[in-house]
Amino acid sequence: MAGTINVEHIGNISLLTIDNPPANAMDANMLGRLLDEFEAIAQAARTRAVVLTGTGSSFCAGADLKANGGEALSAFGRLLNAVESSPIPVIAAINGWCIGGGFELALCCDIRIAAREAKFACAGVNMGLMASAYRLPRLIGIGRAKTMLLTGSTFDATTMEHFGVTTQTESFDELLVAAKTLAMRIASRAPLSVEATKRVASRALDLDPTAMRELESLELSPLRASQDHREAVLAFREKREPTFTRS
Repeated sequence: MAGTINVEHIGNISLLTIDNPPANAMDANMLGRLLDEFEAIAQAARTRAVVLTGTGSSFCAGADLKANGGEALSAFGRLLNAVESSPIPVIAAINGWCIGGGFELALCCDIRIAAREAKFACAGVNMGLMASAYRLPRLIGIGRAKTMLLTGSTFDATTMEHFGVTTQTESFDELLVAAKTLAMRIASRAPLSVEATKRVASRALDLDPTAMRELESLELSPLRASQDHREAVLAFREKREPTFTRS
């Protein structure tokens, strides 16, 4: 049976599930489908948060190189860029094995939470390749990153939360509940503000203080003039939850 990407829309969040047991590796067709979903989400106003997960005991093993390996790798690179640059926040719900390209995919997400059973490995050095050498040190620091990158060893979910790769560890049965709860919270906030905050935070490590202040000023100006800002102030005064319209 060929692998697929399962898509479920729950209110204003989207649940995308990589389904290709046992390791949830993705061939070029699956990568194209997932890339199409992220591009559609970026262009539509309906989705305000995304949960990305896998089936069974694996989150993702990256690109399937057994057939059309070059095509799959090229498509996988485009997918990583689409996830990382998505205007909509993406939560990785890491249900099991998260290795190689799958680990890189998780790093491209904005937030990562994991099941206690999840296992993680930077497998580049195990395969005579290299992966995650840019994103991982920026996330957890060079020392801890090199421990993973240079050994290719397997690490458990507890260690990953301690390192700062993930921010939350749940039982396998509660993982998706926790991910959806987090996504719904994000989706309930002012959408333009969420998108601007993601853009600025994503560049925080690259800019000096002066450039960061200029960027913040540029992003804050339209937010101050937005209907959602006015609604938030009014709701605060009236002691009620705001109703945001992305305007």
